[in-house]
Amino acid sequence: MKRSLFSLILSFFALCSYAQVDLSYYLPAGYTYDESIPTPKEVLGYEVGEWHVSHDQLVMYMKAVAEASDRMTFEETGRTYEKRPQVLLTITSPSNLTKIDQIKADRKNLRIAGASADIANMPVVMFMGYSVHGNEPSGANASLLAAYHFAAAKEIAGDLENMVLLLDPAINPDGLNRFASWVNTHKSYNMNGDPNNAEFNEAWPRGRTNHYWFDLNRDWLPVQHPESRNRVRVFQEWLPNIHLDFHEMGTNSTFFFQPGVPARMHPLTPEKNFELTKKIGTYHAKALDQIGSLYYNQENYDDYYYGKGSTYPDVQGSIGILFEQASSRGHLQESVNGMLSFPFTIRNQFTANLSSFQAAKEMRQELNQFMKDFYSDIQKEVDADVNKAYIFGSKEDDARSYHLADLILQHDIKVFSLNDDITVNGEEFNKENSYIVPADQPQYRLIKAMFETRNTFNDSLFYDISAWTYPMAFNLDYMALNSQILNLASVNEISKSSIALAPGKVIGEAGAYQYAMEWTDYYAPKAAFKLMNADFQVRVATGEFTTADGKTFGRGSLLIGKGESGLDDQAFFNKLSEIASVSTVDIYGLTSGYTGGLNIGSPNIMALDKPEIALLIEGGVDSYEAGEIWHLLDQRFEIPITLLPMDNIGGSTLDRYNVILMPDGRYNGLGKSGAATLRSWVSSGGTLLAKGGALQFLAQNEVADFKFRDRAEPEKSLQKSYADYENESGAKVTGGAIFNATLDLTHPIGYGYLNSDIHTFRNDNLFMEPSDNPYANPLVYTDQPLASGYLHPSNLPGIQNGSVIQVSGIGRGRIVAFADNMNFRAFWFGTNKLYMNAIFFGQVIQGGTTR
Repeated sequence: MKRSLFSLILSFFALCSYAQVDLSYYLPAGYTYDESIPTPKEVLGYEVGEWHVSHDQLVMYMKAVAEASDRMTFEETGRTYEKRPQVLLTITSPSNLTKIDQIKADRKNLRIAGASADIANMPVVMFMGYSVHGNEPSGANASLLAAYHFAAAKEIAGDLENMVLLLDPAINPDGLNRFASWVNTHKSYNMNGDPNNAEFNEAWPRGRTNHYWFDLNRDWLPVQHPESRNRVRVFQEWLPNIHLDFHEMGTNSTFFFQPGVPARMHPLTPEKNFELTKKIGTYHAKALDQIGSLYYNQENYDDYYYGKGSTYPDVQGSIGILFEQASSRGHLQESVNGMLSFPFTIRNQFTANLSSFQAAKEMRQELNQFMKDFYSDIQKEVDADVNKAYIFGSKEDDARSYHLADLILQHDIKVFSLNDDITVNGEEFNKENSYIVPADQPQYRLIKAMFETRNTFNDSLFYDISAWTYPMAFNLDYMALNSQILNLASVNEISKSSIALAPGKVIGEAGAYQYAMEWTDYYAPKAAFKLMNADFQVRVATGEFTTADGKTFGRGSLLIGKGESGLDDQAFFNKLSEIASVSTVDIYGLTSGYTGGLNIGSPNIMALDKPEIALLIEGGVDSYEAGEIWHLLDQRFEIPITLLPMDNIGGSTLDRYNVILMPDGRYNGLGKSGAATLRSWVSSGGTLLAKGGALQFLAQNEVADFKFRDRAEPEKSLQKSYADYENESGAKVTGGAIFNATLDLTHPIGYGYLNSDIHTFRNDNLFMEPSDNPYANPLVYTDQPLASGYLHPSNLPGIQNGSVIQVSGIGRGRIVAFADNMNFRAFWFGTNKLYMNAIFFGQVIQGGTTR
């Protein structure tokens, strides 16, 4: 195919840039550099862009440049799951470095309406965060250049008197290191750019994500991972005016900088934010023009979901700016615009870094004034809002309430506990597990974003989810409070350091007849596995029973005996106490088996086998969903699992497991032989949990008789505007919304829940038809299913009264099918137990559809 002249020119520059890998290619003209500051090559042994920097090398250079410069301090802000350090360089004038605490304190006044703030003399603060996606490496590699330039360029010394730069060289250390190892391992010294090369085709799960395969750029608001909590703490300490977020996109693209599509901005973000972002964009355009790079803005990307690094700042008086650079995905790759070299991608990112610096310098007072005005205006909104606070809690479970309160506290939001039980509009909120969040505080808009439900939108396309209402995600009772009710409540402010879950205990004496544990606590599965792992006998009650002193234990409660442990009464009691304490659940001693309802020896109290779990991975498995399951079991419930590659299914491999988990994904690689193996394993008594594409695979290969609904198609038109094609097709995507469903509380899948109304999260268009067996549909959508978020009208019939969870029986085993994600992004606490119930109680489910 004949290339255009322009493509050939781009190819020429890309190849030249790779042949001339030295600092002169990157650094701007007109600057002189302090020779006492080490260059990246002097520390790393290679020029920037010649190899992909590994995380340990990146940290090594940041330490070296900070030690050599009087403009920088180096600090470790935390550690990742893989124990890699998260680091931060603070870059400013030497005089400013001596008064960092005062600068931070002055910036806090920007958040306080009526507080004095010396805008004219206040430094501007710019945060620079690189490569939150580990396989988007041009950002992290550009951070080497940024650190060198800001430390060594003599001409910016005066500018730094009025500026503080915060440099996080790798927001996702684990993913970056995984990717760098892959591409460096597959690099040739003589490259041809062939996109079929292994260098550009990472092994599953790829380097985008963190250790548990989570997209950290969706975790700024949920803060479920240490990397996120550490960086949000930095944000809240500093309140940066500009927050840079360096990413990559497809190889055949160019360069994008915000603002994004104007209509796709969240309504809680002020219009002034867009105007300032657009103004800053003129600096990027000018700089990219000077080096001849292609770029665009106000297309494709949005500013809606506040869980992203470029949008989280927008609801807090800051300006978040997304940069998206076409990715070489390695060192040199063909693209429609010609050869794309790694150095070229790094130079574009560094150029945008420099243009941002220039904008921050020249807009310093305007940016600080904007933040001050942002919080001053909030007071007017608070006064006009009839909702003066939000209360949330759970009658049966401390943990879910605690985890939501803890999440909110991470964002510099005040949270209060109750001193007394209160009843609001007939709803009881207990002081032990309920919290109040007043609206009258600087983070009012962020609070609204957490608690609001929204079903009307200016645009129907979303780059990410359209709803994240937190009390729904945590399956909590909640409501807005007016001023009268708020003033009547007796409360006590809590803090990140003071909030904690109380340890559990054994209520009763050693030598009890049996011990019982309720299943209502979030961490009951953690305790259950520890009990089974200690060789205790654990049985589940399929009906209620009441002790002589009047305490009622609901369905799903566990009965615990010594089993094969060989312990005497006191040792058994001590072990129970230990498990109760670390699992934050209470265990009760029973004095008699003669209980109301079920007796303790009832055949309706069934023995449980310890789950031996395999999670299918690799191949076409969705790594996000697999990671969510792995994280849930490993981090939350401390249950060991086997990460089982799909290729290992066959023969007797599965015999050691009694539970297999199939996340969403493509399972075509299993083929009919793999399907037959799974069917035989289930028939022998196994419990199989499957979602999404796994369900389709099982149905297509006649392992289970799941049926699916087609989405409603509108009447066909003879002709439509081609210009509307992308928007119209994109609007039909269910990117992420919350739905109302009804749970059968008597079904083992519903054990531990006290309210049949539940909220689930869906982010796809696979609709499951209910089973013909009415006992096999423990969770179904209501006839008015949309609770919060965007849903295209043509998708509504597919969801109404459809199955969320369905059970199918084969021989002695069960398949539990999930239409929705019960573990979405680790913050959907409210439906985690449904998934755990399938793991623990799938073995006792009766009456499923049998093929």
